[in-house]
Amino acid sequence: MTDSSSVLVVDDDPTIREMLKEYLESNQYQVYEADSGAAMRERLDAHVPNVVLLDVGLPGEDGLSLARYVREHYDIGIIMVSGAGETIDRIVGLEVGADDYLAKPFDPRELRARLKSVIRRYQRAQPPVTPSPASSPTENRVGFGSCLLDLDSYQLFSASGEEIPLTAMEFELLKIFAERPNRPLTRDQILSLTQNRDWDPYDRSIDIRIARLRRKIEADPDRPQVIKTIRGVGYMFTPVDK
Repeated sequence: MTDSSSVLVVDDDPTIREMLKEYLESNQYQVYEADSGAAMRERLDAHVPNVVLLDVGLPGEDGLSLARYVREHYDIGIIMVSGAGETIDRIVGLEVGADDYLAKPFDPRELRARLKSVIRRYQRAQPPVTPSPASSPTENRVGFGSCLLDLDSYQLFSASGEEIPLTAMEFELLKIFAERPNRPLTRDQILSLTQNRDWDPYDRSIDIRIARLRRKIEADPDRPQVIKTIRGVGYMFTPVDK
């Protein structure tokens, strides 16, 4: 836990936001607030936090829809908060890519423990920043379809040599596939290798990230040939012979 760890609290109740802000700031977190989906998007455009603490029961666009948006656009932690405390909320939250779930009322100390755990997972996945131009010579490159992954510079290049932006988690996914070609990997194995945690049967965070990667590397994302789905198992990287 460092002083730079930040949390975006998305809740329409100003009393709850104020309470969480006071408690988290007293524990060295930088706290941002949003009372709606529109306000959340504005905050994310201005600053990407380590974790979004997202209330399920927001008026208008609810927390589950917003969690799906966050997962599709950012590789950051998502903790869902629900006043109902029903199992269905936890299941649906995991299905849209949330990392953890808390039911109200909760002990702030439990929230702090869960925040630490989620932040730690994502910090493990962050590669060191080592800028390297596409022209730099390296032996440590792996082809993903027509794309090329440079394991030394943490970059993905198109067939024309243009860099394709990758998040830290997307790089980690490609890296574990590159190290295990033609080997089916379960979702549990993938989560353990990338985030050091077990897979929940309702957790779709891996599926969402795979879908996002396919849009970057597959010629036809709807008929993937590079990262294939193995029914009943998980996913497998199949190098394309050139």
